[in-house]
Amino acid sequence: MTIEIETKTETYEYNIIKEITTKYELDDSFLQEEKLKKLDGPSMFSEVLHYALNRISMSEPDWTYVAAQVHLQQLYAEAAKVRGYNHYSTAYGDFYSLIKRLTDIGIYSSNLLNDYTKAEIKELGRAIDPEKDHLFQYVGLFLLADRYLAKDYEGNYVELPQERFMIIAMTLMKDEKKERRIELIQEAYWALSSLNMTVATPTLANAGKSYGQLSSCFIDTVDDSLDSIYLNNWDVARLSKDGGGLGIYYGKVRALGSDIKKFKGNSSGVVPWIKQINNTAVSVDQLGQRQGAIAVYLDVFHKDIMNGFLDLKTNNGDERRKAHDIFTGVAIPDLFMKQLEEVDENGKSIGEWHTFCPHQVKQIMGWKDNDGNALGLEDFYDETDNEFFTKKYEEAVNHPMLPRNTYRAMDIMARIMVSQLETGTPYMFYRDEVNRQNPNKHINGQGRTSIYCSNLCTEIAQNMSPTSTVKEYQDDEGNIVIVRKPGDFVVCNLSSINLSKAAVCADTLKRVIKIQMRMLDNAIDLNTISVGQAEMTNKKYRAVGLGTFGWHHLLALRGLYWETEEAVDYADQLYENIAYYTIHASMELSKEKGAYSCFEGSEWDSGKYFDRRSYDSERWSKLRQEVHQYGVRNGWMMAVAPNSSTAKIGGSTDGIDPLYAVEFAEEKKNFKFKVTAPDLTYQTYAFYRKTRHALDQQWSIRQNAARQRHVDQGISFNLYVHHEIRAKELLNLHLEAWKQGLKTTYYVRSTSQGEIEECEACHS
Repeated sequence: MTIEIETKTETYEYNIIKEITTKYELDDSFLQEEKLKKLDGPSMFSEVLHYALNRISMSEPDWTYVAAQVHLQQLYAEAAKVRGYNHYSTAYGDFYSLIKRLTDIGIYSSNLLNDYTKAEIKELGRAIDPEKDHLFQYVGLFLLADRYLAKDYEGNYVELPQERFMIIAMTLMKDEKKERRIELIQEAYWALSSLNMTVATPTLANAGKSYGQLSSCFIDTVDDSLDSIYLNNWDVARLSKDGGGLGIYYGKVRALGSDIKKFKGNSSGVVPWIKQINNTAVSVDQLGQRQGAIAVYLDVFHKDIMNGFLDLKTNNGDERRKAHDIFTGVAIPDLFMKQLEEVDENGKSIGEWHTFCPHQVKQIMGWKDNDGNALGLEDFYDETDNEFFTKKYEEAVNHPMLPRNTYRAMDIMARIMVSQLETGTPYMFYRDEVNRQNPNKHINGQGRTSIYCSNLCTEIAQNMSPTSTVKEYQDDEGNIVIVRKPGDFVVCNLSSINLSKAAVCADTLKRVIKIQMRMLDNAIDLNTISVGQAEMTNKKYRAVGLGTFGWHHLLALRGLYWETEEAVDYADQLYENIAYYTIHASMELSKEKGAYSCFEGSEWDSGKYFDRRSYDSERWSKLRQEVHQYGVRNGWMMAVAPNSSTAKIGGSTDGIDPLYAVEFAEEKKNFKFKVTAPDLTYQTYAFYRKTRHALDQQWSIRQNAARQRHVDQGISFNLYVHHEIRAKELLNLHLEAWKQGLKTTYYVRSTSQGEIEECEACHS
């Protein structure tokens, strides 16, 4: 944007500020201050930025755009200086020269210059629209610049927002057919630059660069062996280094006091191994930006659930058995929740619960699969018409030789809730519902667990199995070779729709999802994952997780109150449409590029996926036939991530969460400034006024149940409660979440908790 300079006082900087304040009808009398007029350009911008940030409030929310545009000019100035331009009004400059320079100094990958001609890059450079920079609010622009724009080795900005979006589009579309490639890049750039969608944090940060990978999260299954435990830790370290968050299932590892090689009472249980994982999270940071982020899951029927697991993050007890830097999750079968409802004539809870060592279960019960491998309780789940897990659990309870610990089910639940109110965790993973709704259960068969836990943010639900060591030998050259049989090591590839923009128009929603699914699918082939079995699983199932953010923002724009049937119904309708467009897009990709390798026999193929959700309208019936005929490209397609950072970049509200406050201070380690609700006006204020901890969580659960019906994986769903909530009230929330068919719940956020450090890998 170039502005003519009319007088000595009306500099470029002065006119920029004047134009912005006029656009938003803000009081610009401060521009007449003599002190301000005497400042040079950069100093004027710094002064006005400070002024604007202090003016942001419920009564004057648009000062965020003034602050954003001033900060944008500062970014332009820094980039122009590094690039050698005379003035920052032309900061974007020549796109090809930028790519060449950043490739030469090792910041960009050489792929960009190798895969595109100079003429193509010049054409794409002309498609970059600097006017799109004016869509940002201050917090969004600040976060995008601070965390994601490329910097040189001295920390100077060498990339601007629209260039980052174009580089992402070029990276994700580089292997498309050349006759369509430019068109697809421009479509992807449109979706990103208009803030209709965001890509996952690793993709946003790393696409086109010479380091890092593109996927958000990974999930591994640890087997009951020393090799598996330590090799898992090695895999975790490598993925954490590359910026991925981890979910780890420890339910197969033997419990405290179990035997080792028939020597009784020698096992130290899962807690010491989890402490090792905790040390890895602290020691191996993510690209030098933050500590590793790891969640560990255990079954509620595992003996160690009450032998330290539920106290790993609390502040009471033996510090030698703590792991404060990891997150915890509990895998819960329907039977446990039913036991919580068992009461005597006085209303006292009497439901019993037994916990077992998985190693002892396999030794004594003698359950085996078709290949003769021993099975444990964790390997079964209850289907709608056959309670496979319940029958096995009752067999175990009735076996006189099988050791167990016995508790009131309510005592275990009380420990869970105490930990949640203090630390926010453990997460709740309703294992039967997850496995019932799994479209790829045909891999293991009905009643056999395929999904043991979720990821760091509880939205991923994909088939899992442990990697095992087959043998170790010395080859002809004297090298020691370890041969590992790969298991299903889950990979999360995430991207999210900005509901406040894309969902306002059905045509826009359909258009965004179509290009978004192609971007997600391409990321699978382009990614370089350091752990081989994760790479193999990624390409085996081609799973992606298309999600959403901006739900509360959208409700406010549509004039819908949170605690209403209308909001629940709207969630049902909107997410059914999202599901339809997503599955349709995957089917079209399959028609073009082929179905994922395990499609045959899946519930996508058989049509059971559509039956389970009562998708029987004309459009669904047609899509069902097309899916059966052409397949789908992706084994799993939808997952709603937390989306905090990237929601702010998109100028909207976090994930599916209600707003924290209409006006609040956004604070992280390196910044603190005021933020207001997006699109705050006298019309939208009424729909924002009741915020997180004031809202009836039963309505939030009902909304989430409505959308969960249409989401084939999970949803990062927080419960917001007052710190003085009664135990019975919190219990009722958990029971209602389970009864409504939620697959998982994420944090329990109490008003007494401080800021919970989340993994940003799943913010998409």
